[in-house]
Amino acid sequence: MISLKIWSDFACFTRPENKVERVSYDVMTPSAARGVLEGIFWKPEMRYCIREIWVLSPIKRFSLVRNEVKSISSSRAAQNWSENGGGFLADEDRTQRHALILRDVSYIIKADIELTSRATDPIQKYLEIFERRVEKGQAHRMPYLGNREFSAAFSPLDGTETPILETNELGRMLFDLEFTAQKKGGIKFKQHGENSSAIVDGVATPRFFRAKLESGILYVPPELYKSEGV
Repeated sequence: MISLKIWSDFACFTRPENKVERVSYDVMTPSAARGVLEGIFWKPEMRYCIREIWVLSPIKRFSLVRNEVKSISSSRAAQNWSENGGGFLADEDRTQRHALILRDVSYIIKADIELTSRATDPIQKYLEIFERRVEKGQAHRMPYLGNREFSAAFSPLDGTETPILETNELGRMLFDLEFTAQKKGGIKFKQHGENSSAIVDGVATPRFFRAKLESGILYVPPELYKSEGV
């Protein structure tokens, strides 16, 4: 099992039921934790299975108002502007939206690395690479907590970390998105693999689980990974 400490001034793990105004879950989601680990080290023949998320700092909520644009970026629109002229003026599409986010957050992520049938090296190699990168503070992309604007720092554990003494039902929480490729229709998404930038047609289905904070620790049910064939 690997462990990582990560912290930031702000975080927002957006609840999917809120379409316009952003409202964060009280605790980091497993999918956000996976994204953090993949930003540090990832190979197509391995997967991260999140086991525990420790909450080290008291849960603090913070409300703010941000300037956002109402339209969703589209590669098709950009290509059309390139071919036929035109463009996008943010000043004409800007609106103010509220967000309820978290502040002064600190977590420990505990996860297993599991190899797929494509792997040719022993799992110890991947564990050692991950640990070396954490020790040196190396990452393929800057880790962030929920939103890319909330960049985070990370480090190995020093052994003094203790979770907060809070037990609470967190309700229905997003576990991850399950991607299923199909021949026609669906949602365009990037597919991990030998060609990690390949765009395919498919369906992204959100999966949820009943989350509970037990003495400051969110335990992720291992059967969630078994059901997706990990």
